[in-house]
Amino acid sequence: MSPPEFALLFTTVAVGALFQVSIGFGLGLLAAPVIAALDPSLTPVVVLLLATGVTAAVLALDRGHADLRGAGWALVGRVPGALGGAALVAVLPARYLALLVAGVVLAGVAVSLRGFVPRPGRRSVLLAGLVSGVMGTATSIGGPPMAMVWQRLSGPALRSTMSGFFLAGSLMSLAALAATGSVHPDSLRYTALLAPAAAIGVLLARPLSSRLDPRRTRAVAMVLAVASATVLVVQQFL
Repeated sequence: MSPPEFALLFTTVAVGALFQVSIGFGLGLLAAPVIAALDPSLTPVVVLLLATGVTAAVLALDRGHADLRGAGWALVGRVPGALGGAALVAVLPARYLALLVAGVVLAGVAVSLRGFVPRPGRRSVLLAGLVSGVMGTATSIGGPPMAMVWQRLSGPALRSTMSGFFLAGSLMSLAALAATGSVHPDSLRYTALLAPAAAIGVLLARPLSSRLDPRRTRAVAMVLAVASATVLVVQQFL
């Protein structure tokens, strides 16, 4: 990876971490398409490792607001989803995995824009956890299903509940990926190199959160995600 490419990735991770802390998701949505475009072999392990650290930080900051019961049912669904996602990573060629990343981003944005608000009952939370497990393990983008089912929660409750779910869920996904041999030394090396970017995003989010309008922040995240996903799709056919 060239220095300009790494600089782009470093900046994307920092911005994604900022969104993750501010609105509860965004790191995978922004960073996964960029990583897949620059080096598909790093998908999805690097983003999952970075997300583990970021979500742990969010949970520590907003730990008193988490809906542990709801997160628990979502994690029950996450288990089979993680196994299915790991199987996809093991069998899909890099090109199709990249297209899957782009497709998940675009589908997540489309569902969000339609404003669908499901009732956050046990069945819907279980189903969202299952879908998030497949998507999150295969592409590192598991946020949209959970954001959709928990969107009625307040800001701190949304961030902390999603962070608790994603912290445990990311560890599940990483264990499933390790079992299939998808975690390799390059993934660990780039995670270490990008960890300062994630830390910058977390540190900037707190002082900026009071100044950021949640709706506008969410809209900016969606626009950036669509742009990066579109570039990733075009790249696969050049």
